[in-house]
Amino acid sequence: MILKCIAVDDEPLALDIIADYVAKVPFLELVKRTESAIEAMQLVQEGNIDLVFLDIQMPELTGIQFLKIAGNKANYILTTAYSQYALESYDLNVSDYLLKPIAFDRFYKAVEKVRNQHQKQEVTVAAPAPEPVATPTVAAPIQDFIFVKTEHKIQKIELDDILYIEGLKDYISIFTKNERVITLQNMKKMEETLPKGEFIRVHKSYIISVDKIESIERSRISIAGKTIPVGDTYRDAFFKLIDSRNV
Repeated sequence: MILKCIAVDDEPLALDIIADYVAKVPFLELVKRTESAIEAMQLVQEGNIDLVFLDIQMPELTGIQFLKIAGNKANYILTTAYSQYALESYDLNVSDYLLKPIAFDRFYKAVEKVRNQHQKQEVTVAAPAPEPVATPTVAAPIQDFIFVKTEHKIQKIELDDILYIEGLKDYISIFTKNERVITLQNMKKMEETLPKGEFIRVHKSYIISVDKIESIERSRISIAGKTIPVGDTYRDAFFKLIDSRNV
């Protein structure tokens, strides 16, 4: 599979870097590099572009405006020096958000994610349907991180780093392998954001990473030295999930 892509940025040096990175990836083909968001929009609307590397701060159209106009005719990876647009961009279903200066390994991880999405979509389309359906099934994006608002910034957190989440009165604490991140967000919203099966709510005040469980004793879970209770409301769903993991 070859993904046809374009790079859109008003900085020539930024375009040079993207072009260089694309040339190193066998499954990418750079169809066009341009400083004009209008020209890029025309190419996307023609429907032959799989992936757009899109800057946010541009004179003709901002990257956010571009996304709202272009819709979902292509996959988008934002390339920007500004982190404050991350939450808004993910509401517009971008595939990834790369902060400049962009390291090649981070670039490769982002484009690999897009390739996996396309491969899943091809499998879905190729599989015989048991009965006619009105619309084709679209594979969900692969999610391996979240962005949360802290007091002074928007912080990216890798899902694999999360141990457990504790809900307090007006905020939640996300405990990772290396730090505690506090954000003004409620437990219900966080529970809906995290991928099912990988994270589960076990108490009105706790969401845990299933893979980080060290042991379970009666209705108590041990994770990284922390004992977390299993609430009555969540007990059946929790132990049903645990039973499904037993061999």
